[in-house]
Amino acid sequence: MSSLSISNNSLFSAVRSSASEAIGSSSSSTSASSSSSGALASLSNNYNTFLSLLTTQLQHQDPSNPMNTDSFTTELAQFSGVEQQVSTNKNLMTLINTVQEQEMTSGTALIGKTVSAATSQLPLQGGKADVSFNADQAGTVGIVVTDSTGNAVKSSVIDAQKGDNNWSWDGSMDSGGTAQDGLYNIGIVEQDASGNKKLSPVLHGVVSGIGNTLNGLAVKIGEASIGIGDIQTI
Repeated sequence: MSSLSISNNSLFSAVRSSASEAIGSSSSSTSASSSSSGALASLSNNYNTFLSLLTTQLQHQDPSNPMNTDSFTTELAQFSGVEQQVSTNKNLMTLINTVQEQEMTSGTALIGKTVSAATSQLPLQGGKADVSFNADQAGTVGIVVTDSTGNAVKSSVIDAQKGDNNWSWDGSMDSGGTAQDGLYNIGIVEQDASGNKKLSPVLHGVVSGIGNTLNGLAVKIGEASIGIGDIQTI
């Protein structure tokens, strides 16, 4: 593949947008997982509050006019329902933790192996990062690497062939400097007669570790954390 001069501003606007969306998607996923954990904590707090209110009501009822039996039965039923919800959630969390531990054990076999994973994360390791992508047709493809704040650090236009293509980044920046090793994001867009189309980058790297995240088991490739389900080949 031969390099071309950077001349298509609309192409690079589209590819920067692609990389920025990837950052936003990751943040939204983390936020959703945090909300789920917060909901469980809220349910437990409601359970304790209900128990306290019911006990107080029994202690301070008027002896000459005790609580109505129907009302008492209804409140006990509500109490039981809340208790069952809390218990069910605790059991589910225990089951999830057990499954994650089993996945962790089997996942250790991936450490040290080179894998390919569908992700927009681009870890720069030892001044090198390798990705591939599949182009629908031969033609111009724009690539932009952005940092954690969404600022473009490297832009490139290449003449891609139809099908599989490879692209490597040596850490060189558009500003003329060299990027430090760390985690970046990549956006790839091809240009055709109908406009610009986002392509899915595939990262190639060596697994350095594994761990459990709010979204499940993930492997570490440099500073990138990638879901086990996103791995395509080993």
